[in-house]
Parts: sequence; C-alpha cells; structure tokens
Amino acid sequence: MNQTVTALIADDERLMREQIQLRLNEVWPELKIVAEAKNGAEAVDLIAQHTPQVAFLDIRMPGMTGIEAAGHITNLPNPPHLVFVTAYDEYAISAFERGAIDYVLKPAENARLKITVERIKSRLATHTPVTPALDSLLSEIRHALGDNKKQYMRWIQAQVGAQLRMIPVTEVLFFISDEKYTRVQTEKLEALIRKPIRELVENLDPEVFWQIHRSTLVNINKIAGVSNDERGHKIISILGHPEKLEVSRSYLHLFKQM
Repeated sequence: MNQTVTALIADDERLMREQIQLRLNEVWPELKIVAEAKNGAEAVDLIAQHTPQVAFLDIRMPGMTGIEAAGHITNLPNPPHLVFVTAYDEYAISAFERGAIDYVLKPAENARLKITVERIKSRLATHTPVTPALDSLLSEIRHALGDNKKQYMRWIQAQVGAQLRMIPVTEVLFFISDEKYTRVQTEKLEALIRKPIRELVENLDPEVFWQIHRSTLVNINKIAGVSNDERGHKIISILGHPEKLEVSRSYLHLFKQM
C-alpha cells in the first residue's frame, strides 16, 4: 500500500498553485497537499504548523522570497525536503543539481516533475535527512542569482474559460488594463488576469514591452506602424490584430524618432 506523503505549495499566483497541484496529482496521486502559501513568510509559518514532508517553493514571491524562506525552513525542527519552482531557466544553476535541493521549471511538465518525485521518494524511503548544511548551499544560490542580471517573466498564467493557459510573453501583442482586470491579447486569444499594469511593468523586459499609456503595454516587436490621427495623436497599429492603440502624451518621447 502506498504511504501518504504530505506537502506544501508556496506561490504568489493562485493559478500557478493550482497548476502545480494538478500536475502533482497526475504524477504522484498519493501526495497530499496540506497547505498553500502566497509568500515566503506564510510558507515558513504553515510549514511550522503542518510539518509537511515536502515543500514546493516559488523562488520569486513578494516580501520573503523562496530562497529566503528556505533559510528559515531548514532551521525548523522537522524541515521538509525542498523543491524550488521557477519560471526562469537561468535559475536552474548547478547548485540545484547536488541532490539536497531540486527545482522545477514553470510551467511544470510531467516528465520533469516525475524526476523530482522519484528523487524525493528515494530520500523519504532511505530516511535521508534534510541537512542543516543547506545554509552554505542557499548562500551560494543567493549569490549566483544576485550576480545575474534581472530576470523577466517568460510566461503569463491566465484563465481562459475553465482552462489554465500558460501564454509565452513573446506571443503577447499588448496588455490593456481597467480598474479590476488586465486584458492579455495575442493573435489567437484574449485572456484576463488580475495583475495590474504597474506590476507587469516591473516584471516584463522594458526593452520589449513599452508602456504607452497608464493602462497599456505594447510588445514593440508586434508594432506594425505608428501614425498620427486627425487630432494629431500618435496611433499604433499591431501586427495580426485590428485594434489601434493610442499613445498618451506622457509617452510620446518613446516615438520621437518615428
């Protein structure tokens, strides 16, 4: 009979927590998710409360990151085995491959997740301890990540109908936000997310996505042309989409050579 193993999932994106849980259920149906955390500090508190055997930690979370949380978690009386979840393959550095800590790239693929699951099962079966010597390894990972240039989002997680979609940012034509939702527009689909424009500005490559209005971001690789309308306002035409986007006065300097 398969023994139930308990786990925590920590990610600031609800849809990503759901996606990881769905994939885990497919490759490890015996696993029981006992808690979900929205940030690192909450993960530390919930792990102390529920003492799960495994913790899946998103690297980038507001406040306390997954790396910072891991430093606290490894000092708990019964620390779980750690798996870092990241959208940035630059983070999959050699330190993760030493066996003490594993990683999974977003969006979680079953084939890669199976490797992680087998590693964890092996450690649990052999009662391999979660060594406190992880402190030096975490320090090395923090240093390596700190030396890298800022890493930007590669995927947008969006609910399209009843389905969770992982949209590559390279396919996004533009983002338009209202007070509650932000529309993600590609050539093939339209989706709504709850991320405000200001948060997208912080996490998207500014050399690719330009803010042209307080509520609009455009992928400059998808601009078909820039023209002036009858009022003298600059209007952007988009490749593969009929919608026209107006540039507000505050962002005209971006197009002064056009």
